[in-house]
Amino acid sequence: MNGLSRLLIPVVLAALALTAPAAEPPRPRNVLFIVADDLNTSLGCYGDPLAKTPNLDRLAARGVRFDRAYCSFPLCGPSRNSMLTGLHPNATGILANGQVFRQTIPGHPSLPELFRRHGGYPVRVGKLFHYNVPASIGTAGHDDPASWEAAFNPAGVDHLEEEPRIFSLKPGQFGATLSWFASPAPDAAHTDGLVAARAEQILAECAADRTRPFFLAVGFYRPHTPYVAPRGYFDLYPEDEMPVVTGVAEDRADIPPAALESGHREQDEMTDEQRRQARQAYAASISFLDAQVGRVVAALDRLGLADDTVIVFTSDHGYHMGEHGLWQKRSLFEESARVPLLIVWPGKTPAGGVASAPVSHVDLYPTIAAGCGLSAPPALPGQDLAPILSDPAKLGRNWAVTQVTRPGSKKEGTPPFSGYSLRTPRWRYTEWDEGHRGRELYDHDADPRELTNLADDPPHASDVATLAAQLREAVAGTFPASGTTPPLRPETWSPVLDVPGGSPTPGQPRKSPTP
Repeated sequence: MNGLSRLLIPVVLAALALTAPAAEPPRPRNVLFIVADDLNTSLGCYGDPLAKTPNLDRLAARGVRFDRAYCSFPLCGPSRNSMLTGLHPNATGILANGQVFRQTIPGHPSLPELFRRHGGYPVRVGKLFHYNVPASIGTAGHDDPASWEAAFNPAGVDHLEEEPRIFSLKPGQFGATLSWFASPAPDAAHTDGLVAARAEQILAECAADRTRPFFLAVGFYRPHTPYVAPRGYFDLYPEDEMPVVTGVAEDRADIPPAALESGHREQDEMTDEQRRQARQAYAASISFLDAQVGRVVAALDRLGLADDTVIVFTSDHGYHMGEHGLWQKRSLFEESARVPLLIVWPGKTPAGGVASAPVSHVDLYPTIAAGCGLSAPPALPGQDLAPILSDPAKLGRNWAVTQVTRPGSKKEGTPPFSGYSLRTPRWRYTEWDEGHRGRELYDHDADPRELTNLADDPPHASDVATLAAQLREAVAGTFPASGTTPPLRPETWSPVLDVPGGSPTPGQPRKSPTP
C-alpha cells in the first residue's frame, strides 16, 4: 500500500460514515400506559368466576399476565408516585395522599418526563398521579405538570350531575367509604367514557404524525368509589348471586390488631344485603372499565400503531371486598397488595404468557426505559423485566415488598409506625413495627386466602427467621441508594403548584390536541 492510499483511507471511511443510514432506534418506540383505580384481580383472565371482562381477557391473551404483581404501598398517592418514579415510597418521601414527588426529590425525572427528555411526546388523560375521587375529577388533582406535554381532565355525569343520587354508607361522602349508583346515562356520558374518547383522539393524532414516539398515559377512575356505572353493567351481576365473605370472626382471631386498622366502623355495620350490593356495584364498575379499555386498545389496532407500541395495564393497588372483614385498601394482605399487570410487548412477549414470579410496580420504570432505549437515572431499585417478558418461566428477583404506615395513637402517646410485607412464590411474611406489634406468616401453597397465621407456630420458626432476614434486606433497599440525594424532610417541603414548561424537549413540540 503506497502513501497516497494510506492518506485516502480515513477520508473514504469518513465519507461512508456520513452516508451510512443512522442506527435504527429501539422498537417499539411508543407506550400505551393504562392505569385503573382501586382494581384488584377480579378479572376473567385471573380466574375470577364471576367477572365479565372480555377486553382485558383478550389483552392478556396477546401478551404476558403477571400472576404475582404487587404495589409498593396500597394507597393511591404513594403507589402512583412510586410507580411513576421507579422508587419505593421510602425513597420518594411520599407516604400519604396529597403529596407530589417534586416536593421531596425535585430533580428526579418521572417515567413520562424521561420520554420528554429524549424527544418523546408524553400526554396524560385522566388520573395518573393522585386525585381525590370524586372531588378532583375534572381538575389536575395532585398532578405533576413537568411530566406531560399535554394533559386532559374530563368530567362526566357521574361527577357533575349524579352525585346527589349516589347511595353512601356515610351520606354525602363518596371516595373514602363505600358508595354506589346504577346510572341511567350511557357510557359516553361518564368520566371514563370521556377519558376513552380523548385517548382515541390522541392516538389518531399520533398516527397522523409519527415523528416523535408517544407515551400515552390513560388513567381511568373506576372502579374507585363511588361505584358508578351505567345500569346495564349492574344487570350483568344479579344481586342475589353476589358472594358474601363468612367466617370473619374466626379468621381475625390470629391477626395482629395493626393488620386490621384499615377497617371502618360503618363497613363493620353493613347488612348482608348491602355487602351484596357493594359487590355487585364493584363488579359492574370493573366491567364498565373493561369496555373503555377495549375502546382504547381497539383504536390502537385500527390506527396501525399496535406493532410499534408497548401496552401496559395495571392498577395502583389491590382492593378488599370483605376478606378478613376489610373493605377497600391500606392493608398488607394479598387482596390489597396484589395488582393486575398485563404487558404486551411486540416482538418480545409470547401470546398468552403467564409469569408466576413475584414482581413489583417499581420494576416498570427500568423495564420500559431500557426497552425503549432511554437512559434511566442510576440506582433504580427495580429490575428489568425483559427476561421474564421473553420467557415467563424465568424468575428474576422472585420477591416483592409492600409497605404501609399506621398513625399510632395520640391518646396513648404512641408514634406512627410502618408495616412491611415480603411476598415470595410460597410465602407472605409481614412485620408490624419491626415485629413489635405483630408478625404474620401465610403459606400460599396451602392457604391462598391467608386464613391461618403461622408466625407463632413452632414448626415454622426457621421459616420465620429466614424470611425475617430477607425482609430486612429488602426493606433496606427501599431507602435512597448510597450516594443519592435523600428525600427532603416533611418540615422542609415547599409545594410545587406548577412547573412551567417542564423539562426541555429536543426538537419542535408536537401540536397539542384540541382541549
